[in-house]
Amino acid sequence: MHIHILGICGTFMGGVAALAREAGHRVTGCDAGVYPPMSDQLRALGIELIEGYTVDQLALKPDLFVIGNVVSRGNPLMEAILDGGLPYTSGPQWLSENVLQGRHVLAVAGTHGKTTTTSMLTWILEYAGRQPGFLVGGVPQNFGVSARLGDTRTETRPASGHPFVIEADEYDTAFFDKRSKFVHYRPRTAVLNNLEFDHADIFADLAAIETQFHHLVRTVPAGGRLVVNAREEALQRVLDRGCWSDVARFGVRGDTPGFRARGEPHAFDVLKAGVLVGRVEWALLGEHNQMNALAAIAAAEHVGVTPQQACEALGQFANVKRRLEHRGDVRGITVYDDFAHHPTAIRTTVDGLRRKVGPDARILAVFEPRSNTMKLGTMKALLPWSLEEADLAFCHSGGLGWDANEALAEMGARAVVADTIDALVAKVTKVARPGDQILCMSNGGFGGIHDKLLAALA
Repeated sequence: MHIHILGICGTFMGGVAALAREAGHRVTGCDAGVYPPMSDQLRALGIELIEGYTVDQLALKPDLFVIGNVVSRGNPLMEAILDGGLPYTSGPQWLSENVLQGRHVLAVAGTHGKTTTTSMLTWILEYAGRQPGFLVGGVPQNFGVSARLGDTRTETRPASGHPFVIEADEYDTAFFDKRSKFVHYRPRTAVLNNLEFDHADIFADLAAIETQFHHLVRTVPAGGRLVVNAREEALQRVLDRGCWSDVARFGVRGDTPGFRARGEPHAFDVLKAGVLVGRVEWALLGEHNQMNALAAIAAAEHVGVTPQQACEALGQFANVKRRLEHRGDVRGITVYDDFAHHPTAIRTTVDGLRRKVGPDARILAVFEPRSNTMKLGTMKALLPWSLEEADLAFCHSGGLGWDANEALAEMGARAVVADTIDALVAKVTKVARPGDQILCMSNGGFGGIHDKLLAALA
């Protein structure tokens, strides 16, 4: 089959393209921005890429158009597809029908930590010899790719199928399907990692997101498992609407049934119902990663991997690119890159770095409010809270519809705002000194600020 993907260079749709190509399909695609690294990865797989959404792409005559959620009505190619009555579907729907059928799907949902937890869980299953398929919204460094089919053999397949681990996003599926992506995946194991308000461009409030999470809960069979953060009131409200599956909780207190950690985030015992079942010693930082680990351990147990073996695997987990990723050192100054963009994620990332470098090193937090939610200003009041552990904060304010200086005013002289990347680099380099830790945070490329900082500081 020949499929043509609209919006192919997004992380999710790029992963769908890679899976389709591995499955033997001819794959082509287009996007408004065909650029590295995704363009290089896709072309290396033999996928032809086209810049823009031109109507002449109909001449490719694919068997099916697969539509990413960046495409909206008014897109010239999409309008031509509709006018021509041509076959089309969404990325999540195509994935459900062509990859996930017959597999034991393990879906990782939550406002934060989806990519990291999905990567941890995938690595645990790989370490245990299960050869999982996966689709992750990032690049797990243990694998070097964001998607693969894994073991698809049918002759030895148990009733629940070989495992496929997927990052389960609550964002909408497509312009013609406003359900969250994850309702298409039909998992047997679903991780509910945490739940806060986000995606203000499509959800009116937290209750609307809770409704979508309950749609996911409704799809998990009675023989399935929900792995649930015991500390999240929003997730308990979701379960109170109805739950038909086994529930394994993590982050519990004391000897309460479920999984908990004892010790520091970089070296901790794992207890289940108060009984020691394993120990994790690794290079990752922060309580959020400790919680991610507990979720992955509880989910892996559902497919037969013991907590002890899961803990051993996590000792060799190499994390995901753009998660406190070290980008370079110059004149005793260290530059990091991180994907954090929601205020809670910013806070946990800064706190994790603080644990690593101690109380005396200066942390310079450089960030851009780039997500749709942040651009709308929905979370702007939380920014000072998210940056409490930073010594200085530098905000890129370009393209915002709200006043970053006003939002950060309570931080006083600790907060600096600039409306261009070059101006931001100049302000950071003016005050940086040996021993500083510069933490760049964005869910985009941030205009190559990491390399610009390293060059300017040299």
